[in-house]
Amino acid sequence: MASLKELRNRIASVKATQKITKAMQMVAAAKLRRAQTAAEAARPYASRMEAVLSNLAAALEGREGGPPLMVGTGKDAVHLLIVCTAERGLCGAFNSSIVRLAREHINRLQADGKRVKILCVGKKGYDQLRRLYKPLIIDTIEFRGVRQLSFEHAEQVAQKVLALFAEGAFDVATLFFSRFKSVISQIPTAQQIIPASIPAGGAAATDLGGAVYEYEPNEAEILTELLPLNITVQIFKALLENAASEQGARMSAMDNATRNAGDMIGRLTLNYNRTRQAQITKELIEIISGAEAL
Repeated sequence: MASLKELRNRIASVKATQKITKAMQMVAAAKLRRAQTAAEAARPYASRMEAVLSNLAAALEGREGGPPLMVGTGKDAVHLLIVCTAERGLCGAFNSSIVRLAREHINRLQADGKRVKILCVGKKGYDQLRRLYKPLIIDTIEFRGVRQLSFEHAEQVAQKVLALFAEGAFDVATLFFSRFKSVISQIPTAQQIIPASIPAGGAAATDLGGAVYEYEPNEAEILTELLPLNITVQIFKALLENAASEQGARMSAMDNATRNAGDMIGRLTLNYNRTRQAQITKELIEIISGAEAL
């Protein structure tokens, strides 16, 4: 049985940990509001971009010589997986859930005889994936010192992806991130960005109010300009969704940790009081026994 001093030290240690987890929960809550606002603000723009691209793609349907970013290379042999995770831990299963989805995708592709390449955006994704798939990781992009993500950071990732595509390094690119739903719910998501995953033309027409648009210059030239921008926009949206999901997951995880620390303090305090009472009772019995012996 632990001594009173050991129990006092453990209680003090758990209380110090509880203060840290409570502080981290409050910081995450403050950051969450800003990150959630940014993620929600990016969704309409990304959605409208997809609608415009769908409308343009519908006009080109049946024609030959479409932009490579839209029609692809004509092959499906090499897949690039862009796995976006956080730079830090202590956010529950946030990083693990994204990596788990990517791992399932990798195993499925390899079972079908496809080649897989991995581009990690975030340190935690690299740390987990390198254990099994280190030979598949071609590069890692980290934003560890970045306080707030901006469009320039998404451009950095997009330029790397576009350069690899121009070299013929892959045929299909899929983006992995966690879509923010609520503080307690983040949804791991896989989104194909090359070739562009464009909705059917009918859906786009509804999104655009049912109007028929004529474009100048022609649709192919506009798509050539918009498709690289769309990749940057989708990556930027994924980074913002990840940032909000990370803070939501961290807030939830630190709240649970604070509650668990409180429960542990209660159990240790009860054990401490029982041990102290047992020692007092033992000393009283010894005193009374000694007095009776005299």
